[in-house]
Amino acid sequence: MSDHPLPSANARAIVRDAYDTHVHVAPDVMERRIDDLDLATRFAEVGMAGFVLKSHYITTAERAAVVRKAVPGVDALGAITLNGSMGGMNPAAVEIAGRLGARIAWMPTVDSRNQRSTTATDLQGSKPAMWNALQNDLHAHGIVPDAVEVVDGDGKVLEQVRQVLRVLARHDMVLATGHLSGPEILAVVRAAREEGVARIVVTHPEFTSQRLTAEQQRELAAEGALLERCFTTAYTGKVSWDDLFANIRAVGPQHSVLSSDLGQPFNPPVEDGLALFADRLLAAGFDPAEVHTMAVLNSRTLGAPGRDSRSAGSADH
Repeated sequence: MSDHPLPSANARAIVRDAYDTHVHVAPDVMERRIDDLDLATRFAEVGMAGFVLKSHYITTAERAAVVRKAVPGVDALGAITLNGSMGGMNPAAVEIAGRLGARIAWMPTVDSRNQRSTTATDLQGSKPAMWNALQNDLHAHGIVPDAVEVVDGDGKVLEQVRQVLRVLARHDMVLATGHLSGPEILAVVRAAREEGVARIVVTHPEFTSQRLTAEQQRELAAEGALLERCFTTAYTGKVSWDDLFANIRAVGPQHSVLSSDLGQPFNPPVEDGLALFADRLLAAGFDPAEVHTMAVLNSRTLGAPGRDSRSAGSADH
């Protein structure tokens, strides 16, 4: 594995008790740097509260339950992503995931209409997403699920999407917007509010297939959504650090949440992600309190209210 920077002790302290709400670890359908059990042990060692297991293809609530039992004190949380392998916009799959304790449901990512049809390209020199190769392999075998739609031709949110949103509201799950386009994200976020979803996060708005403007991000923040800033988006060169920092400043740190999106073999250790992000932010002039808000306070609103007995945002235990 490549050499990577090490986070400072100061950064470690600032992100202590945070959740990393977006990690890609084994078991999964592609190579990962670490598995979920070993990651939980690492999180305990560095004082992190927990993590959300993200997969583009499988549900992870069952695995999360195993990890919580095997490594008490680290709150591993499950999720579901509404791609073709899960039946697309499938309320039944979300209901079962919710009953199993899944915390986050992502709107479609690799099978979203936007991701399938985007003409946007990564910045020169950036590392491609690992799922590209898997998608190409599936398509080579003739396994091409239908693109998962969220709006009709007039931009109106589909009833099946609203059924999913009602499931999320009933189970107090977090809606994450996946790889939808800007207009789709705004429409789904507004529908989620109408259906009673309490917690919403806009998935990596700087990613290639999203690239939301600062004005779009401010509009979503005004709807009560948190804007997710993923460490890997800048670290792998899909957005410049300066542009990422400018978006955070334009929208306000109080409306941003940090995650790593780590787990790829060529990227830094997952447990280092938020602290490395904190070091970058501090070097760019962000106040430690702003970084703590984004990394800890806001991640804990997406974590597990009611399950974790520690007070949200406390940094002194």
